[in-house]
Amino acid sequence: MQVLIGIIGGVALLLWGIRMVRTGITRSFGAEFRKALSVSARNRLIAFAAGLGVTVAIQSSAATGLIVSSFAGRGLIAGVAGLAIMLGADVGTTLVAQILSFDLRWLSPLALAIGVFTFLASEKSRRRSLARSAIGLGLILLSLQMIVAASAPLRDSETFILLLKPLAGEPALAVIVAAAVTWAAHSSLAMVLLIMSLTTGGVLGIEVALAMVLGANLGGAMIAVGATMREPAAARRIPLGNLIMRAVAVAAMVPLLGLVQPYLALISEYAGEYGGDGPARMIVNFHTAFNVALALLFLPLLDLVDGLTKRLIVDKSVQGADGQPLYLDAASLDTPTVALACATRETLRMGDEVKWMLQGTMTVLEKDDAGLMQQVEDKDDTVDQLHEAIKLYLTKLAREELDDQESSRNIEILSFTTNLEHIGDIIDKNLMELANKKIKAAMSFSTEGAAELQAFHASVLANLDLALNVFISEDLPLARRLLREKTMIRDQERRLVANHFARMSQGRPESIESSSLHLDILRDLKRISSHLTSVAYPILDRAGELATSRLVEIEK
Repeated sequence: MQVLIGIIGGVALLLWGIRMVRTGITRSFGAEFRKALSVSARNRLIAFAAGLGVTVAIQSSAATGLIVSSFAGRGLIAGVAGLAIMLGADVGTTLVAQILSFDLRWLSPLALAIGVFTFLASEKSRRRSLARSAIGLGLILLSLQMIVAASAPLRDSETFILLLKPLAGEPALAVIVAAAVTWAAHSSLAMVLLIMSLTTGGVLGIEVALAMVLGANLGGAMIAVGATMREPAAARRIPLGNLIMRAVAVAAMVPLLGLVQPYLALISEYAGEYGGDGPARMIVNFHTAFNVALALLFLPLLDLVDGLTKRLIVDKSVQGADGQPLYLDAASLDTPTVALACATRETLRMGDEVKWMLQGTMTVLEKDDAGLMQQVEDKDDTVDQLHEAIKLYLTKLAREELDDQESSRNIEILSFTTNLEHIGDIIDKNLMELANKKIKAAMSFSTEGAAELQAFHASVLANLDLALNVFISEDLPLARRLLREKTMIRDQERRLVANHFARMSQGRPESIESSSLHLDILRDLKRISSHLTSVAYPILDRAGELATSRLVEIEK
């Protein structure tokens, strides 16, 4: 039991260390990596090199795959370029394994010390993220030592040897087991390093270890496939193509494992003269050779693979239809700045949907258009779905470590989307209900009353445009202007109510008949304006331009 706990603890530390390195690097250079990937689509060799470089930095081919899939889903990368990037990512993760296979025990305490002291001494987000990566590297190296030390007793364990015996004679079974464990751990790099450690400790035989390396490669491709199951067709094709290429190569390699062992032994023996450990070098060299051979084989055939994925995954739906988000990129969650930009874009899209509803409201009231009224009511479902998607996305982002500025922006986006959702509800459940009553009762407004409602509606609609501009720009003068508009809307509503009562006192039949309807519409439009104004408060508060109270202080 103690041995098992030691190995599990080492594996957990390994996974956490890899995650810390990845999140630290992506937070520091995530935007630069995404730009490098997006501009690499000019030809497949450049795309291959970009995938290799980015994956060496973030130490995760699965993370690279998710980024590329999100680009493909938005039409920023073609299928062939995306597949080339994935081949480069597969090779890139093997280079990380090559580096970590050397005896770097001395580096672990140094990396931990540098990372911790830098993290504690710095307030800058990028420097703290790089310190996080250094801590992660130290944990990775420490975890490998723990796994080797904890697994040493297993070499003489009859029970463990009995459990491994079926794998020794069935390489295909070893591939399946390793693929399943890799998918569960969500890291092919961690699985390869674990296999390397167990082989170095004498727990795994070479043939079983090589078969499990193939399984780790297969399982690593399955991670991105599972993570993109609900994404648009274009986003799912690249992970599927990568899985197909790996599956074909693994199936071809399993029968050849016995033939490649002597060559790997020669290479590892040569490497051992220069500080490498023999069994460990055999594992990582096979891992690298397999992925290099995979790239050489499939780079010329990517058009065929892309065509096959298009046949297997047919694009039957339009992205963004029926309230589905367009810009909430799950791969960006590791980079808060980029993720907040994605949420901001989706919020603007939500604002456009609310604007369409508000524009249609006056047309429904003027023309008694029952068909348009139904469309406005249906549009509220889209607004609700976008609000829910943005809220869940930002909730996931909040689990990451955000600095004060990122945390404030997160809250501001959540607050504004909530207010937009409330506006949608006011239009759907209040204004459209009033319009329905007007249609059923065949009521009409007085000429002056209708003109005043149109003018008031135009003022609120203009405030919506202004609020969206304030939200995206966070401009202080615009925020001041929006708050002033709230006061003007309030005064305008009071004036229009007084005008309406004046018409009633004159005995105007239309004004008397539609009085309740007229006043309720003014009230609801004013409520919409109040929800819009809320976006200005955080900006004015940061600038110290908000009063604590509207009450006049009276000296006693």
